[in-house]
Amino acid sequence: MEKVIIIGSGPAGYTAAIYLARAGLQPLVFEGPESGGQLTTTSEIENFPGFPAGVLGSELMKNMRAQAERFGARVLSRTVTKVDLSVQPYKVFAGETVHETKTVIVSTGASARRLGLESEKALYGKGVSACATCDGFFFRGKEVVVVGGGDAALEEATFLTKFANKVTVVHMLEELNASKFMQEKARGNSKVSFILNTEVVEVLGVEAGHVTGVRLRNRATGTVSEFKCDGLFAAIGRVPNTALFKEWLETDEAGFIKTKPDSSETNRPGVFAAGDVRDRRYRQAVTAAGSGCMASLDAERFLSAQE
Repeated sequence: MEKVIIIGSGPAGYTAAIYLARAGLQPLVFEGPESGGQLTTTSEIENFPGFPAGVLGSELMKNMRAQAERFGARVLSRTVTKVDLSVQPYKVFAGETVHETKTVIVSTGASARRLGLESEKALYGKGVSACATCDGFFFRGKEVVVVGGGDAALEEATFLTKFANKVTVVHMLEELNASKFMQEKARGNSKVSFILNTEVVEVLGVEAGHVTGVRLRNRATGTVSEFKCDGLFAAIGRVPNTALFKEWLETDEAGFIKTKPDSSETNRPGVFAAGDVRDRRYRQAVTAAGSGCMASLDAERFLSAQE
């Protein structure tokens, strides 16, 4: 019988593990298919407190894991395939192995929707990004493309004008679907331009090892052209990794796990959520770590109350 099982790594899962391990609860962490989460695909992080010279995403996650293990957390490089949250103790399945636990912390994160291009995959972290707040600084004085037409895309585009000389929004429809306010704000920025009714069919620069441009196709005429740029930001939404929990946990219309006000507690007693799996707004490493801390403290108090 485990006291706490943490499903998912990344800053939320590892922070929760650090706190729970220091409390002597020996949490069991399932890293999942991507050890360390999305941060392992980020080349360098310059806005995480305590690293004035910046830190590689993979290095930060490696250090977090080592810190958790130092205090007694057990980390398994395995993926949870099923959960049963019908009654306590809860059951967590990893293949054919079943683990029973008194509490669960869900920190499975959210995945940025990708364009689905092989060239995009090859250049991820080498000019291709899904987070302007994370990576915008690296495009100071450069030209970038933002793919998308909703509020998130125009918010990313506007933010990027703080660094880039030129930001071009490429949207596959004839009209943007962002709010009127966001459209007016973006169109009022001289650094932002728009290419509509057009889709990105290839990211250029694979051989060079960094983004050099994009290949575009006009959806009305079928005309294919090349557009020079130094970076590509996909802003076509995020998908929370909640498929395992839909039968058990309450989610919002976008699939993010709902938690009680000022708490990480879900609709199931003893089940808590942390990080991007419950956060559709901030999506930062530091906020994920903070919510991991919240979940660990909530889980510890829950266990204490039961005892």
